[in-house]
Amino acid sequence: MALDGPRLAAQSGKASSLVIFLHGYGADGNDLIAIGHEWQTALPDTEFVSPHAPEPCAQNPAGRQWWDLQARSDEERQAGLNRAGPQLDAFISAEIARSGLPASKVALVGFSQGTMMALHVGLRRPEPVAGIVGYSGVLAGANHLKEEIRARPSVFLAHGTMDQVIPIDALVATVEALAENGVPRSWHVAHGMAHGIDRTGLSLGAEFLQKVLK
Repeated sequence: MALDGPRLAAQSGKASSLVIFLHGYGADGNDLIAIGHEWQTALPDTEFVSPHAPEPCAQNPAGRQWWDLQARSDEERQAGLNRAGPQLDAFISAEIARSGLPASKVALVGFSQGTMMALHVGLRRPEPVAGIVGYSGVLAGANHLKEEIRARPSVFLAHGTMDQVIPIDALVATVEALAENGVPRSWHVAHGMAHGIDRTGLSLGAEFLQKVLK
C-alpha cells in the first residue's frame, strides 16, 4: 500500500521545494503537518506533506507506527528500519516524480521514530535530499552506516536534556556517528525539555530549511 497523508500547498501558490514530515510512534500524519502551518511564513514556496506510517500502532490503535516498538534494542530498531525503509524510499521517489522537483529541493523532517526513518533512508538514497531535520530521535544501526551510506545531506538535530523516551545520550552518539561518516551536522540541546519539540528547535529547524532549500 502506497503511503499518503495530509498536505499543505505552498503559500506563494508555486512550490519550488518540498518538506516531507515523518511522525513518531503512535501518532499519524496529522500530528506534524501542524508544523507546516507554522513554517509557511518562513518557507512560502515550500509544499508540505506528512504521510501516515504504514502500520496500525500496536499500543495505540488510533495511531500508526513505522514498525513495532515493543522492544527498543538497536538490533530491533535496525530490523524495523529495514522493513519500513523501502516504503518511505518509494514515497520520496514518487513525490519527486509528482512534483517535478529535484531531490536537492526536498527535505525530510522527523520526530522520534520518524527521525530514525529520516536518517536511515535519507543517508542511503543515491540522490541526496537537501537536508534532514531530526527531533528527539537517534541514528539506529550506526555500525552499518559506513558500508551503506550513499548520500551526505546536511543534518540538523534537536533533543531535550530530560527526554526519558530517547535519552539525550542518543544525540551525542548520533552526532559522533555522522561526523565519522562525513555528514555535515548541527544541533540544538533543549535544556529541561522532555520528549518533544521546543520553540527554539522549531525556529532553528525553519532557519536550517531556509538555507538548504534555497
